[in-house]
Amino acid sequence: MINPLRGMKDLMFEDSQRFMYIVTTAIKVAKRYGYGYIETPILEETALFKRSVGDSSDIVTKEMYQFEDKGGNDICMRPEGTAGVVRAFISAKLDRQPIKQKFYYYGPMFRYERPQKGRLREFHQFGCESFGEASVYEDFTLIMMIAQIFRELGIGFTLKLNSLGCSACMPPYRENLVNFLTDIKEELCEDCNRRIGTNPIRVLDCKNETCQSLLTDSPKLIDNLCDSCDADFKKLTTLLDDAGIAYEIDTNLVRGLDYYNKTAFEFVSSEIGAQSAIAGGGRYDKLVEYLDGKPTPAVGFAIGIERIMELVKMPENIKEGYYMGAMVPEAVEKVLMLANAKRKYKKVTVEYTSKGFKSHMKGADKSNARFALLIGEDELANGTVWLKDLETKEERTIPIEEIV
Repeated sequence: MINPLRGMKDLMFEDSQRFMYIVTTAIKVAKRYGYGYIETPILEETALFKRSVGDSSDIVTKEMYQFEDKGGNDICMRPEGTAGVVRAFISAKLDRQPIKQKFYYYGPMFRYERPQKGRLREFHQFGCESFGEASVYEDFTLIMMIAQIFRELGIGFTLKLNSLGCSACMPPYRENLVNFLTDIKEELCEDCNRRIGTNPIRVLDCKNETCQSLLTDSPKLIDNLCDSCDADFKKLTTLLDDAGIAYEIDTNLVRGLDYYNKTAFEFVSSEIGAQSAIAGGGRYDKLVEYLDGKPTPAVGFAIGIERIMELVKMPENIKEGYYMGAMVPEAVEKVLMLANAKRKYKKVTVEYTSKGFKSHMKGADKSNARFALLIGEDELANGTVWLKDLETKEERTIPIEEIV
């Protein structure tokens, strides 16, 4: 027997229903905020992610499914969604149009890492990307959108915030941070030592407990923001206060991807173990330019669908549609034709084999239908059907034309 690859999972039955409930709920909310659907390829050039996510990130150095195809192209399976959407935005020359663009997407992402609860090698994300809006009001609006999605799904959360500054305040902060890290480098892990020379701010994202304890007294970017970044961050917190959204300021929150600047945020849950982040995002005003597009401000987020599967409160199962069956072989085709007509308007489950009454009632119960409709010898002769409302238990025999 061939089993799924390690870290890959089939979605069926209740899991697939829960998955689609999450996606449809998120889409419903995104549309209210003016977002339209975008689909990008699962395979992209490796260079796209090296230039956007960053050569020093764990995704690029350790986790990408990267290979050379038969044409000699260096490609990989997408490890995250934002870079592909930005590439599509530039490919369509939308960066050269004055219209602000808003996209939502959902689909599989791939990272080669140790599988664990809520973290698979093939996982799914729902995300939104907003292009052309530099105002911090848009950062606030995306945070409110995520909060609304989680409320409608019945998920509790804690919001964490930080500011990663801009090209004005980052260089002097980086110098201060490198000086601090150099003094304690002997006590830091191997990854942190490598990052000091490549992207020192990523050291703040280290999950090693010893490293985190050493970073308690590190310089904080939020204390070294330029006037513009400081004003935006204060405005964001004021807006959240006024909206009644509680938050924590986490000065070590850097999101692990090189393209973020200014606002960075995460939604976390205490109900899913150590991997507590269930959504995250922020502003990435330089990424379109990094990928050879016209400078365009942008902000976005992604929700990890597997991360929230167990947290979602599904609505009560509502019976709907029809279960149709024949009680004599001669009635099977009549049932089939009736089902085809009714499917223009309603969900219909059909049993192709003629069966007895009790067997059909068991089938109707399993199909979660609202009505059971059967045709036996008498019904076939009289041009009628037997119909039962499985909620009210009312049953009657009616002309077949009434059903059609």
